[in-house]
Amino acid sequence: PLNEDTKNEQNEHLPSLEVAMPEIYEQLFAIRNQLENHYHDMQDIEFTIQDGRLWMLQTRVGKRTGTAALNMAMDMLSEGLIDKQTAVLRVKPEQLDELLHPIVDPAAEASADLIGKGLPAGPGGAVGQIVFSADDAVKWAREGKTVLLVREETNPEDVEGMRAAVGILTGRGGMTSHAALVARGWGKCCIVGAGTLDIDVIGKKIEVDGKVFSEGDVLTLNGTRGLVFAGELSMIDATENPRFVDFMKLADEIRVMNVRTNAETPEDALTAIDFGAEGIGLFRTEHMFYGTGSEEPLFLLRKMIMSGSESERRAAVDELYPFVKRDMKATLDVMGERPVTIRLLDPPLHEFVPQSADERSKLAQALAIDAAELDRRAEELHEMNPMMGHRGVRLGVTFPEITEMQIRAILEAAVELRQDGKTCFPEIMVPVTGMKAELEDQLAIAKKVHAEVCSKYGVDEVEHLYGTMIEIPRACLTAGEIAETVEFFSFGTNDLTQMTFGFSRDDIGGFLPDYLDKKILPVDPFQVLDRDSVGVLVKTAIDEGRSTRPGLKIGICGEHGGEPNSVEFCHLVGMDYVSCSPYRVPVARLAAAHAQINHPRN
Repeated sequence: PLNEDTKNEQNEHLPSLEVAMPEIYEQLFAIRNQLENHYHDMQDIEFTIQDGRLWMLQTRVGKRTGTAALNMAMDMLSEGLIDKQTAVLRVKPEQLDELLHPIVDPAAEASADLIGKGLPAGPGGAVGQIVFSADDAVKWAREGKTVLLVREETNPEDVEGMRAAVGILTGRGGMTSHAALVARGWGKCCIVGAGTLDIDVIGKKIEVDGKVFSEGDVLTLNGTRGLVFAGELSMIDATENPRFVDFMKLADEIRVMNVRTNAETPEDALTAIDFGAEGIGLFRTEHMFYGTGSEEPLFLLRKMIMSGSESERRAAVDELYPFVKRDMKATLDVMGERPVTIRLLDPPLHEFVPQSADERSKLAQALAIDAAELDRRAEELHEMNPMMGHRGVRLGVTFPEITEMQIRAILEAAVELRQDGKTCFPEIMVPVTGMKAELEDQLAIAKKVHAEVCSKYGVDEVEHLYGTMIEIPRACLTAGEIAETVEFFSFGTNDLTQMTFGFSRDDIGGFLPDYLDKKILPVDPFQVLDRDSVGVLVKTAIDEGRSTRPGLKIGICGEHGGEPNSVEFCHLVGMDYVSCSPYRVPVARLAAAHAQINHPRN
């Protein structure tokens, strides 16, 4: 050991260099300080002592953990060795994960039984007993057990089980699949697309290379690297660093891009505010139809989409309206002066069709039709390619009453909060648009509803913005026209990547590992924005949009908004903000600061 302070159980019986050779120790200590002052960084020094003489062999910048990097940066800043910008650059954005999530001990991984690989969809590590249904995950968790939810793929009905589990593992899916999006939003460990694992949900087992893992067996997930291990590996807890807040203040003083969050509930929003979010860049309105408390609004939504006429549909919309308004009001209230971008209903309607016989019977009774008629209506909603089908703005065009209801809920919630003396800033975002005419159609509805709300509450105006989600290549290429109708663009790069590459984001896990191994792709394009294709479309849209409307507000709300390389790109093309999952907000804040230091802009 070098000195008495660095002794441990293995070497406590040995004399330290400080005691055995005090003069050599002092000389080494002085050289270390000299090197550190010269390089302005922590050094990894190699030396030897021969015949009572110190010989220096090599010095290089030392490797460090995220916690150590932050502490060293703040120490050297306080000592005057480095300036504020250098201190911020000393911590890599991805190192912040170590301060926010528990991780698998790398030493334990070295000798562990690796049974599978997938895509690293949710950060950190998790250890638990495997279960194969959402209901079992909830049940076992209530019994005090720590569980991992294993599914071939997840769907909205699995949300409560996903919440109860400490980690999620799926055989299919990509970085923007349902499991990945939900897990990142909650800061939960998740691996998707682990295609080498044969997951048998019915038989409640996993088979791989002749090994069988049954319900209740323990696995360990490394969500940061996408690795699945047999058995329980030791974990390293997230480090609570009191200097984290001060360090992030330095980053905030430097960056010029704002950082917002993607949220589904007021609770998500509060979490993101704690992490420094400056608004909501994507509020998903469909969240109220999943999970706890969703039974009644989901039933009313099903009544709406399965209605046989406009009058029936409007009646169902009127019943659903109070639930939507309640959610809008709660979220706007939580965010206060921070802007909230609310995406109008986006998913394909077939996702909400009831599957169980009991649910179908109840719905048929409410609609006063028989089971055969309900089946016929459900079949009409079936689509061959639903992600490119009847969803987003297309719902609003064919069913204008759906758009009316949502915009009315947003504007009435806003005006009621303001009349209570509170501040709120809603931004209405129309998704899946590719044509100016679509937005003009929806804007006419928005203007009509706005006038009715103003008349109802006796106000001249309800302050809000009207914008669109740019996620279709055609929208990028005609952005100049589209900007004539809207006040902001928000790039939905999940779908934009999907449509640009022609990759299904839910099925990419089946071939992506081979593409990465063979260097066909350098990285997962759903994780790191591809500057050569998607990036060109984004830059084209920004240039065209701002040529028409110079003050056009522009942001990104795809999962790329929390990935450091992609955040740098957003900075380079002049975006006003990025938006990401709550637990990625600190990463995006630091990445935005790095981008400003390396590529300064006004």
